[in-house]
Amino acid sequence: MSSEDRSAAEFIEQAREITRAGPICDDCLGRAFGRRGRGLANRERGEALRAILSMVDEGARPGECWVCGGLLGRMDGWAERAAEAAEGLEFATYLFGVRLSPRLAALEAHFEERFPTGDSEPLKHALNRTVGKRFECLFAGTTVDFEDPHLTFLIDLAADTIRVHVASVFVYGRYRKLVRGIPQTRWPCRRCRGRGCDACGFTGKQYPESVEEWIAAPFVEASGAKDDRFHGAGREDIDARMLGEGRPFVLELRVPKRRTLDLVELRQTMNESAGGRVEVSRLSFVRRRTVEVVKETKASKTYRVRVEIAEEVSPDVFREALRTLVGEIAQRTPRRVAHRRADLVRRRRVLAASGRLCDPTHAEIEFETEGGLYVKELVSADDGRTVPSLAERIGAAAFVTELDVIDVESAAFPDTSGEAVDIANWLP
Repeated sequence: MSSEDRSAAEFIEQAREITRAGPICDDCLGRAFGRRGRGLANRERGEALRAILSMVDEGARPGECWVCGGLLGRMDGWAERAAEAAEGLEFATYLFGVRLSPRLAALEAHFEERFPTGDSEPLKHALNRTVGKRFECLFAGTTVDFEDPHLTFLIDLAADTIRVHVASVFVYGRYRKLVRGIPQTRWPCRRCRGRGCDACGFTGKQYPESVEEWIAAPFVEASGAKDDRFHGAGREDIDARMLGEGRPFVLELRVPKRRTLDLVELRQTMNESAGGRVEVSRLSFVRRRTVEVVKETKASKTYRVRVEIAEEVSPDVFREALRTLVGEIAQRTPRRVAHRRADLVRRRRVLAASGRLCDPTHAEIEFETEGGLYVKELVSADDGRTVPSLAERIGAAAFVTELDVIDVESAAFPDTSGEAVDIANWLP
């Protein structure tokens, strides 16, 4: 007998031992040899094995499968329950996860230990795949996605429940804030912490508007999202404008009902509704990972500031001061943000500095810096917490009266790296 014949004989003998152990469904019999028979479903493998065994044995005893209890044959019901949970949601991809009951887990462990075929497909995998195939029959055109599914279903067999997680839609873009006095994100009232009180007019907000609210409103409405989260590449002060090409951001639309969004139309709607306060551009769909890129990238920034000086300064002293500020800056956490930032000394670089005196006590300066450097304190010295500083170099007190951010750039941002047109979360 050849080695192939001997292997086949052993294979049939293993199947015989499994069927003799008790009533078993074709699905479980077939998945015990799930790696054999290319292109066959587990049920087809089981049926084929049972047919072969019936020619030499009396066959397996009838009755409910002792391993899965017939569950693999009842997945249509779970697929229908998943379809009910997905009602009203637009999606193209899905993923199922099944949590076994303790009893099923124990039976499966016993089955694998007693019959170690080396070719077995775990029960959880078989359940996930089976219910997924049934689900696809109810939603033509959908497909499983193991990396970034639009809908994820979790079936808990012990609790007899099914839960659905709806993946967020992520929209990348850049915003310009053209007026002062608007924070980047919603700011809860300091007194009531968002609950609503006399001080905030029962709005729960410290400021009546924000960049986030202007941008998010039309997107939330168009997508039917439950709410949103705004992820910016840093933030400018409330009293600063964001000009130039704008600051990169990702708008996360949470639990959206609709994923097909017309970004051109939404951009126009948002820009018009903001009435010149906020503008967005370069909108595109991106994956979740872009949030981390936008938030963690240390982008270089360019600022334009107007400065008031306590004493008259000559043009030569002013130019020399700017020249010597280019380089490393040691900056202890500014007092104005010490309540929300760790008290550390951070070292950042000024990459370029240029400017002019408007008169002996007023100047306009442009700084290009590494991310994380506080420009107001670079000018004022913050009582010696920033070294060197403009005030130190000119030998006179100085402070910023107006600040504009005019550039936020990094090769890692999607519109720079070429990854901005990512339609992973968009249904064309």
